[in-house]
Amino acid sequence: MALFRRLLGDVLRERRLEQGLTLRQVSADARVSLGYISEIERGQKEASSELLASLCTALDAPLSAVLRDVSEAVAIEEAATAPTPITGRRQVVASAA
Repeated sequence: MALFRRLLGDVLRERRLEQGLTLRQVSADARVSLGYISEIERGQKEASSELLASLCTALDAPLSAVLRDVSEAVAIEEAATAPTPITGRRQVVASAA
């Protein structure tokens, strides 16, 4: 099962690193403690909607884009862990005699 908070943390970290920002810079811009952001990025803490909005603003990323990226990551994990259907089995139909 895909863990939303872990995937959200992965997306936020990826966006931060793409911009060459440190946790300290994002912390100052978002006005959120560095340690708390680190825990969110590692999937150890849940981000409230207000905190997520602050992080998105600090990362100059639309909330909708961040959530879309997380949604895509969830879909990939679900597909990877979905059971494989068994094919080639013959169905036996009872005849009326």
